[in-house]
Amino acid sequence: MEWILLGVIVLLLLWIVVIYNRLVALRQTVGQSWADIEVQLKQRHDLIPNLVETVKGYASHERGTLDAVIQARAQATQARGPEQASAAEGMLSGALGRLFALAEAYPDLKANQNFLSLQGELSALETKIAAARRFFNNAVSEFNAAIQSVPAVFFARSLGFTERGFFELDEAERAAVQTPPSVKF
Repeated sequence: MEWILLGVIVLLLLWIVVIYNRLVALRQTVGQSWADIEVQLKQRHDLIPNLVETVKGYASHERGTLDAVIQARAQATQARGPEQASAAEGMLSGALGRLFALAEAYPDLKANQNFLSLQGELSALETKIAAARRFFNNAVSEFNAAIQSVPAVFFARSLGFTERGFFELDEAERAAVQTPPSVKF
């Protein structure tokens, strides 16, 4: 009888170790995927000063738009974690949208090779960021589901596993996605 009880205890401990190791692996995936987003965002932030300088040469009197981009970039570089970064990146995306709209008013700027190159690089980075954000949100979803599922739910919190937040679109980005662009001739 003692051997059976000892065997059950050992199996229970092994089961808890397996669950714990799975939660650790999922937490690491979330951390790694957030680091991937940060790398992409840093590349984006590094491109923006060059873009602003290029636009300054053609539209220096559009100071409000340029200042908004610079300020939004500064806030985005200081953001920590998915929630802060999500809000800051939304503001930066809006400011960049106004900057690119400004370029429409300046045909010389629109034709400038440096501006076009920077705009292309930024567009490619936006695609990479979107992919990294999807991967991160998937990893967070899997992690959150694992710590909320039985049996992990009984001990995950006491072992330091807490829910993680998603990298979500802010209200301005949601509105932009839901509102189709208008085409006028």
